[in-house]
Amino acid sequence: MTSWRDAVSAEAQRELDALLTGVLPFARQQLDAHGAFFPYGMIVGHDREGRLVSAWDGDGDEAPAAPELLELLYIGVQQQAGDLRAAAFVAQVVVDGSDAIRVELEHREGAAIAVLLPYAGAEPGGGGVEYGELSAGPGEHQVWPSS
Repeated sequence: MTSWRDAVSAEAQRELDALLTGVLPFARQQLDAHGAFFPYGMIVGHDREGRLVSAWDGDGDEAPAAPELLELLYIGVQQQAGDLRAAAFVAQVVVDGSDAIRVELEHREGAAIAVLLPYAGAEPGGGGVEYGELSAGPGEHQVWPSS
């Protein structure tokens, strides 16, 4: 079975690994403290620096729904695609009836990976979150079209 790692450079592999380790702690922190989080992302520019991105700045009476925020993130990052090397998008999802953190990783070299971290026990006010094992599979291209 061919791995996504076989299709990209060692540098792209390092960048995608760094994105995953860069975005997961914030999601876990928010679940542990608040029981939820808004979708967010991280982008890596040609300078190889990671930057967190969000589609909502907290203004207004009520936050847009999570799917709308995620779509706004996709659009915002697509508009910057020429200046970027890689991107990650993080959201809460339900997969087969279980809660999970989904991290969509994408690199301009063509890799698109979806990583899931299942969890249970997230409550408003935080505390008691138990995490399962990471799993990964093919992702959808949101920023750079597949070749």
